[in-house]
Amino acid sequence: MSVHKVWFVTGATRGFGRLWIEAALARGDKVAATARDPNPLAELSAKYGDSLLILPLDVTDRVAVFDAVAQAHRHFGRLDVVLSNAGFGYMGAIEEATIEDTRAVFETNVFGTLSLVQAALPLLRAQGHGHIILVSSVAGLVALPIAGIYEATKFAVEAIGEALAAEVAEFGIKVTLIEPGGYATDFLSSHSIRHAAAISAYDGARKQLAGMLTPDMLGDPAATPEAILKVVDAEQPPLRLILGTLLPMVRDSYAERLKTWEAWQEVSIAAMRKGT
Repeated sequence: MSVHKVWFVTGATRGFGRLWIEAALARGDKVAATARDPNPLAELSAKYGDSLLILPLDVTDRVAVFDAVAQAHRHFGRLDVVLSNAGFGYMGAIEEATIEDTRAVFETNVFGTLSLVQAALPLLRAQGHGHIILVSSVAGLVALPIAGIYEATKFAVEAIGEALAAEVAEFGIKVTLIEPGGYATDFLSSHSIRHAAAISAYDGARKQLAGMLTPDMLGDPAATPEAILKVVDAEQPPLRLILGTLLPMVRDSYAERLKTWEAWQEVSIAAMRKGT
């Protein structure tokens, strides 16, 4: 197993980010941990000393992202794992979503991810190695009602990650999309999720979604660090890894897509060339 890796992590103060950097530090890795408000990381600094570099960072500030990545690289001499975890949720029907809130969630979840990837890539290419890990979601694979805008950001991250993996493989750089299902993190709190003003016509859809997201469906976040470390240490890490038990739901959704495409295949083919 490869140890003593150097990590750069966004969104490191709470939830998955906090758990994963703690696991990395506990096994002897070095971490550049970033967040809008990094003060909650002070206790880890006292414990891990020079192994932890704490940097304030708002990922929507593109210049600051480039500066932070460069500073971490100078400080540790290399970056082995670049983990894009910063993000927040936005709940509301498509009709309910405001343009302002939609732009804000895309700025963080998509453009923040893009800035981090673009800041890190020249350094990783020069090294000849590196592992970019993008935190997506099962919501980037299957879209449910009342979360369409948030899901759109994760679908975008999925596309970025898949294309990126093909583009950078020749440089020795690996890419993994982490796709958590529902977990009992503070992602569901007001710190990490916004709600659109409700239109009563969609109350039925909201009730349906609430019925699906029962507490017993939520996983234990503390069970996830081992999976992340296995991915980081793998010689051939997966492009995608679902965290949790939602593979059957994803499988059913994709089976339904194939069924629809196949049912309409004649129409699809006829649309290729006039007269066919």
